[in-house]
Amino acid sequence: MWGVDIDATRVAELREGYDRTGELSRDALLSAPIQLTTDASVLKQADIIIVAVPTPVDEARVPDLRPLEQASAEVGRHIQRGATVVYESTVYPGVTEDVCIPLLERHSGLKHLHDFHVGYSPERINPGDREHTLTTVTKIVSGDTPQTRDTLMKLYSVITHVHPAKSIKVAEAAKVLEDTQRDVNIALMNEVSQQLSTLGVDTYDVLDAARSKWNFVDFRPGLVGGHGISVDPHYLMHGAIPPGFNASLILSARETNDGMAQFVVDQLLHWMTKRHLLHPQTIVTVLGATLKEDVPDVRHSKVIDIVKALNRLGIRTQIVDPLANSDEVAQAYGLHLTPLAEAEPADAIVLAVPHAEYRDGGWRLIASLVKPHARFVVCDLKAVLDRDLRPEHATLWRP
Repeated sequence: MWGVDIDATRVAELREGYDRTGELSRDALLSAPIQLTTDASVLKQADIIIVAVPTPVDEARVPDLRPLEQASAEVGRHIQRGATVVYESTVYPGVTEDVCIPLLERHSGLKHLHDFHVGYSPERINPGDREHTLTTVTKIVSGDTPQTRDTLMKLYSVITHVHPAKSIKVAEAAKVLEDTQRDVNIALMNEVSQQLSTLGVDTYDVLDAARSKWNFVDFRPGLVGGHGISVDPHYLMHGAIPPGFNASLILSARETNDGMAQFVVDQLLHWMTKRHLLHPQTIVTVLGATLKEDVPDVRHSKVIDIVKALNRLGIRTQIVDPLANSDEVAQAYGLHLTPLAEAEPADAIVLAVPHAEYRDGGWRLIASLVKPHARFVVCDLKAVLDRDLRPEHATLWRP
């Protein structure tokens, strides 16, 4: 079994047993029966080729299929007769058959269905989730023929449960739907939390009461970033909706979630103004820069939007994150990470991503990061701090 990647640094790290995503341990990597390389010519030896490359959106929120197109072309240059190519990248319905297969044919000189076959089985990885993993989550499997699907189901059933999809398009649509559904549900909670905030009502008190009903779905407000939920609705809107159709609900949800970072900034400024904490020397410490707690991934992190909005206002910020890679943050966003021990006393704390270190530290950690014997504001974006233990000088806000 081979693993191929164009990132030589990533391949070298994995060979040494280091997974920058934190998903796999050193022992798991070093004991895995796989050879890692940047040499795509090894694909000539493969009976089954699994393609799992990023499918982002560009600055205009339009699907960017270039990584997928480049990977398909590379596979096409090496694929042999009788092989099957399986795509796991998130795409809108039709991409596998209308974009990928023609590229495979063009670069291989082979004929689809006659010389090679294609399947689609979307990834369902949830970074940092130790319960819902590759071996516990059901895998949707589809193929260009029933025989292809059956072959792939046998392959994937070795590691997890499988669900047969009626067609490749059905499997593609299922993936973007499941992420879009979550995006819409979180948007509802973000909108409600903004309304409740104007009334002085705590959203989490409302949730605590509402979840006493047996069929209440317990979604919570928060930042929606990452390379899945915040991206996939754009794929659904781009490819699965007929021209002229108004996807108002999906679009509105995206706008609501994209605007949540600014809402947090507005609330922070509101409470800092009330507590007379805005001045030329104001410092705001932001705890957490990754897309979610206990993972090192900073791609599409909405925390960055909060930091940049504050910086545009001339407010000095310090970002503290024990898991984020400082070089990656600097390269991707032009921002500097501050080690916890070097953080200057702040006027306000934004507890944006509650890593285990922050959850365990609680108010004791917060108190060590603010100016002593002075008023301060805390924005607890995931409501992990105990309100009953709030220090006398602290103003606590949570969405």
